[in-house]
Amino acid sequence: MDMGIISTAYLAFMYVTSLAMLTFTALPFTGSHAWWIRVMDFPRFHYIAVILPLLVAAWWLPSWHREGIMLILGGCLAYQFWRVLPYTPFVPKEIRFASEGNGDDVVTLMSSNVLMENRDYAAVRRVIEENDPDILFLMEIDQTWLDAMEPALEGYETVIRHPKDNYYGLVFATRLKMHEVRVAYLTQERTPTLFSELETDDGKRFRFVGMHPKPPTPGVDTEERDDQLFYAARFARDSNLPVVIMGDFNAVAWSHVAHKFKSVGRYLDPRIGRGPLPSFDANHRIMRFPIDQLYITPDIALISFGRGENVGSDHFPMFAKLRFDPEQAERLNKRLVPLPEDVETEIETRIARHRARLDAVMDEVEDERTDA
Repeated sequence: MDMGIISTAYLAFMYVTSLAMLTFTALPFTGSHAWWIRVMDFPRFHYIAVILPLLVAAWWLPSWHREGIMLILGGCLAYQFWRVLPYTPFVPKEIRFASEGNGDDVVTLMSSNVLMENRDYAAVRRVIEENDPDILFLMEIDQTWLDAMEPALEGYETVIRHPKDNYYGLVFATRLKMHEVRVAYLTQERTPTLFSELETDDGKRFRFVGMHPKPPTPGVDTEERDDQLFYAARFARDSNLPVVIMGDFNAVAWSHVAHKFKSVGRYLDPRIGRGPLPSFDANHRIMRFPIDQLYITPDIALISFGRGENVGSDHFPMFAKLRFDPEQAERLNKRLVPLPEDVETEIETRIARHRARLDAVMDEVEDERTDA
């Protein structure tokens, strides 16, 4: 084959792939809520894995092509690495693990998106029975799944059953003392959020919030999802109680919305300083992302956080053990700095807008009931 043709094809390949990496890096900067732009937040580690060999391959290009392409790729690599760096062991941990103590203020949690089509009910029941969590939050629960989980729910004093056939049903179960619990709809898409106020065995109250917003998919942009997350984050913090938020966020830990969610609620993330701990897709070894989240307020100590075995779903179950000891938490958790005033103003504006949208939806529902 003519070497000139090979060289031309090689050069064209390098320009196309370099411009593609530049596009994937730059478009999320626009702040657009378009689903196809927001999914570009997901594979940042994968971008790095692609860019590194491209940089090596660029070394053999003619100098006047090599410099430009290496500049593009180098800039993309630096930015992508900067975005995922907090989710590697190369930075200080945001939450250091605590000791278990006497156990009276210790709470174990499990969350699992079971995948509605999954039929391995026994695997999920087995994981629940083996780990015996104090708080259990299951997602994508329809009536079939609910019926199959009943044997595993028998040991819980409080069980909130909210099955739905649209992938957004849930089950919440706890053996802790319950002061308040409700299922709220924070979007027009009818995706429920679980709010509860619980009490540990030694009498310490806290709030648990279970979330499962919609993902960015064709036809589903993310503006309302993001507003839902911000609203839930701030709503959960409208008291001085510690807060635990867990669930399938359908947003990667390093995404813009996840960072803002943390800022809005003043939460800490156990993945920072440890590694990404990808939870989805359990059926693919390469295309996995950390979208099942745990966030806690700084007055909670973390004993452990991890991923369970494959239960037939596309998500791994997630586990955590917490201690409600504010003195130990203060020694082990990173101190948060106040948000800039302009960021606070933007957040409050978006929350107020979402509250008005919710009020309008509820008015429409009441009108329909009146007409009926």
